[in-house]
Amino acid sequence: MKIHFIQHVPFEHPAYIGKWAEQNGHSFSITHIYNNETLPSLKSFDMLVMMGGPMGAYDEDKFEWLVVERQFVKAAIDANKKVLGICLGCQIIAAVLGGNVYPHTQKEIGWWKVKKIEANKKHALLKDLPEEFTTFHWHGDTFDLPENAIQLFQSEATLQQGFAIGNNIAALQFHPEVEENLLASLTEHDRDELKIAPYIQPEKQMNELLPLHIENQHRYISSFLDAFVSL
Repeated sequence: MKIHFIQHVPFEHPAYIGKWAEQNGHSFSITHIYNNETLPSLKSFDMLVMMGGPMGAYDEDKFEWLVVERQFVKAAIDANKKVLGICLGCQIIAAVLGGNVYPHTQKEIGWWKVKKIEANKKHALLKDLPEEFTTFHWHGDTFDLPENAIQLFQSEATLQQGFAIGNNIAALQFHPEVEENLLASLTEHDRDELKIAPYIQPEKQMNELLPLHIENQHRYISSFLDAFVSL
């Protein structure tokens, strides 16, 4: 497949998802939209992936490129491209499809468990995933599930942790792509968010937990992505 990434800030790159693409023979390209780079033609890719970012999906008055991106995502969905959103990307998909995106009552940062939604745990995207697993989070916003979406995951802190619509749309609120260098860059740029709160882990704890969970996390996102491209 030809995969195109949209990157919203310099320090939130595709990380492990880029490695997964290379390992599976998929080519990929990236638009650094924060630099006002031109988005590609819809004919040039098979799958669109939007990464994370510290801004909100509703911050169109602050980031003019968000207007352009949302129109582009809608066009990709209408063209039946595979469309995947991670964190901010997940919220952008939700907003494009009519779901509300808004600040959560609390931030969720660090290594926290997500669990499958009981009614949907046999969904094809989840076939090789455990009932619950620990993955990385860094978000302060949440969203309402868009119409016709199938909820896939939730966590203790956040009800909406991922959804799918049909065979071509998937969205994950958490950060399964994180690697050591991505965690370091997230922490460097957003360290001021690491306040004492129920679902915010200290920097030292996040770094200590990374080697305990990273291998499983990458195995789970690889399974999820393999299933998504095969739908």
